[in-house]
Amino acid sequence: MTGQSFLDVTLLIAFLILALSFAVIVVRLVRGPTLPDRILALDLLVAVAIGYIAVFGISTGFTIYVDIAIALGLVGFLSTIALARFVLRRGELALEDGTGEEAPRGMD
Repeated sequence: MTGQSFLDVTLLIAFLILALSFAVIVVRLVRGPTLPDRILALDLLVAVAIGYIAVFGISTGFTIYVDIAIALGLVGFLSTIALARFVLRRGELALEDGTGEEAPRGMD
């Protein structure tokens, strides 16, 4: 087995594993059951997208994809922090209402 054929097989396996993980994450995103579960699924989708970009960059040989993956990682991190702050603020607002109960956690 030559080096190029080994690389081709490895890239194919990597794409298959990423596709399988993408499908599992989409199921978790749709089924929930809570808002934090959905936020975590979105964060994992960003991680899988970074994996796709990295594997695609290796398969094409272009190094520009590394920059794209870094930018996506920064945007994904900031969006996860923003969504976490939203969930935290939503719970604080429910407690300030005087009901003594937190806001519902699902997106029903």
